[in-house]
Amino acid sequence: MNDLSPKNRILLVFNSATGQPGRLGTVMRRYGFEFDIRRPGEGDPLPTDLGKYHLVVVFGGPMSANDDHLDNVRAIMNWLPHVVASDAMYLGICLGAQMMARHLGADVVPHPEGMTEIGYYPVQATEAGEHLFPDELMVYHWHSEGFGIPDGAELVATGPTFPHQAYHIDERIWGIQFHPEVDDEAHERWLSNAADKTDRPNAQCPDTQRAGRAKYDAAFGAWFERFAETVLLKNRMACDVGQSS
Repeated sequence: MNDLSPKNRILLVFNSATGQPGRLGTVMRRYGFEFDIRRPGEGDPLPTDLGKYHLVVVFGGPMSANDDHLDNVRAIMNWLPHVVASDAMYLGICLGAQMMARHLGADVVPHPEGMTEIGYYPVQATEAGEHLFPDELMVYHWHSEGFGIPDGAELVATGPTFPHQAYHIDERIWGIQFHPEVDDEAHERWLSNAADKTDRPNAQCPDTQRAGRAKYDAAFGAWFERFAETVLLKNRMACDVGQSS
């Protein structure tokens, strides 16, 4: 890759020892990206020079964005200022979105009535998100806390239980409360490892989740393909066009 070519690396930051890029990896590989995987909870350092990355993705995890006593949470929260100061795009998924929201001054708190979203639930576009979301989309969730909207951010998707579902800042920093990376393998692994959590308020049992996957996953996956092309690849495609002209 010469100095003028578009960046083709994505930094993937996992909050667990077993997390995988799943559908996100499948989609982004098709566009020629390579992955640099870091797991700060396992001792991996987080790079402070982000100039060689097109995109930084921070995935979810079972902990809270407020758990500063945990190595991975503390490491990521201390590192996020480098992301904000860089030119790299950022996608926070669930916990990753909550961490960025917290870093930017918003609260991350449980639902006031103790509700969760574990399974398939609807999200709706806000007026600002009509070009990104259909009127309603069934997406996969696994969370018990939600994020506030940081100053300067724009809410682009909402939902009936947790009203803040997706935000962006300057079309560079994106946070989504749900999990487009979860493919069939990841879903079964999560159900196997944490089925005991599916009896929480508003959570769906494993059989209901599997039925939801059969009914909704194809449309959810197609949405993420469009989102990747429209949002995550936007600057890279502009660079490609500029170099070919």
